Amino acid sequence: MRIKTTRLEIPDVVLIEHEAFEDERGYFMEAYNRAEFRAHGLPDVFVQLNESRSGRNVVRGLHFQWDPPMGKLMRVVEGVAFLVAVDIRHGSPTQGRWVARTVSSEEKTQIWAPAGFARGLCALRDGTRVQYLCTGAYNGRAEGGIRWNDPALDIAWPIKNPLLSEKDRNAPTLREWLDRPESKAFAVR
Repeated sequence: MRIKTTRLEIPDVVLIEHEAFEDERGYFMEAYNRAEFRAHGLPDVFVQLNESRSGRNVVRGLHFQWDPPMGKLMRVVEGVAFLVAVDIRHGSPTQGRWVARTVSSEEKTQIWAPAGFARGLCALRDGTRVQYLCTGAYNGRAEGGIRWNDPALDIAWPIKNPLLSEKDRNAPTLREWLDRPESKAFAVR
């Protein structure tokens, strides 16, 4: 099966469109093929698969992990979600900029954002399920977040009053994160 890749407004973030075979029974697609990903310059080894299920208006994020650095391939498997990636890398010409796409399970697309990006989502339907293929194993001592509504980011979230976890509600701003020594783990070289 073939994929089509499109580099988004921040070129390190990639939209991946999958070929699918559909008929009256439903559809079949390869969500991941190592050789195909490698041929498109995408990571071809993932060590962890995570899944979240969210009610409408839930915002998760903006999350990242610095040790080990974790890139994420995000896919909506049920429902509709607004997927966001924010560049938090020191020395990046796009630091503090974000890209987002509204993705539905019917579209068969994924978004890749490498380590050095904070990722988040907003569920736009009840029962929205998102899967994340991760390049690093989870390490709770080296995870962080950026406040979803940091005015410096000015993300155009599709809702005003989301349902948030306590952790996400109290996350630092991008500036506060960049002032921490751990933030130096993400640098453009």
